[in-house]
Amino acid sequence: MDDISVLICDDSALMRNLISRIIDGTEGMKVVAKAQNGQMALERLADPNIKPDVMVLDIEMPIMNGIEFLKERKARKIDVPVIVLSSIAIKGAAVTMQALELGAVDFITKPSGSISIDISEVADRLTDLIASYGHSYARRHGKTTYIPEFFQRQRKMLQAESSVAKIKSTNLDEPIQKPKLDSGQIQSFNTIEKKEPVVVTPSREGGRIDLIAIGISTGGPNALRSVFKMIDPHLKQPILVVQHMPKGFTKAFAESLDKICPLSVKEAEDGDKIENGHVYIAPGDNHIVVEERFSGNVIRLSQEALRNGHRPSADVMFESVAKIYKNHALGVIMTGMGRDGAAELAEMRKEGAWTLGQDEESCIVYGMPRAGWEMGAVQKQVPLMKMADAISSLAREHLTN
Repeated sequence: MDDISVLICDDSALMRNLISRIIDGTEGMKVVAKAQNGQMALERLADPNIKPDVMVLDIEMPIMNGIEFLKERKARKIDVPVIVLSSIAIKGAAVTMQALELGAVDFITKPSGSISIDISEVADRLTDLIASYGHSYARRHGKTTYIPEFFQRQRKMLQAESSVAKIKSTNLDEPIQKPKLDSGQIQSFNTIEKKEPVVVTPSREGGRIDLIAIGISTGGPNALRSVFKMIDPHLKQPILVVQHMPKGFTKAFAESLDKICPLSVKEAEDGDKIENGHVYIAPGDNHIVVEERFSGNVIRLSQEALRNGHRPSADVMFESVAKIYKNHALGVIMTGMGRDGAAELAEMRKEGAWTLGQDEESCIVYGMPRAGWEMGAVQKQVPLMKMADAISSLAREHLTN
């Protein structure tokens, strides 16, 4: 098995050290190079002896900042996935979205305040993203990496048992140690035992499609850009989207999608009337549900407890759609860790709704779609590049049934 190779680009020596400790302290990952700015990162990438599978990038740096680097990376057609880890993301959601538009695959906000507490939260999120995007890139380039999905699930379970995971080490020369599992417990994403899907018998045949609901997580920003860039400009049905994203970023994300989507895209607000041909992105830290009204259905935002560790949760949205629309909806589950959305997409299917799932090969993480497929929630699995057409075709075909 090969380790996932990581390039770190940050102007702070302290942050480079902390990030390195997190990565080198995680089994199956290693730091192969560091850079103090974008120009140095380009030099590292040009070195044939340095072949990273993923890159961690700061935004605010001297000489060449992160945005300038992403522009040059795009011009040079460098395909190494870039995860933005920057404090500017906290106060500059628009800059973060610009980074995604320029090709960054995901983002994390740098810790602030008490490092001992905050860095542990960032460490878990960071290693999850490195594992996800690094594995996907390495696989495309013929490397075999192990990224134990069980390890990720175990870590999440441990986090649930302890409200705050604290890193006690203060020695910057000592790597941060993650729990290690027996080799028999470790499986790579592409060798996880596949289960035959449960057979779900709908209570009624599929009818016309009055609404489309999409649940998505890790890998979602770029996947949604792909889908909405190619969606049918004449699509009549409204679309609700749950993308796992922190509070304060979904408005800028919706605005960035609106620039490339032929339909109108906005961050959902409480009481929004659900209008045809419009896309509504669930706000960070708010569940999104449908409320039935005689004058037209509306969106309600909810602060109810996290579902599957998320708010917004795809399960909450799908549950609401199943209840209100029954067999007059299309549910779509796409790339993402965990199982959010799978159970209630199965409920949508039981009600007779049409359903799609992203296929394993095109997923950054085949977690949510895998769970949906195994639960019998997914009628058909579709590659990312064909998802927009699949959604559009079903929507046209079942517009007036």
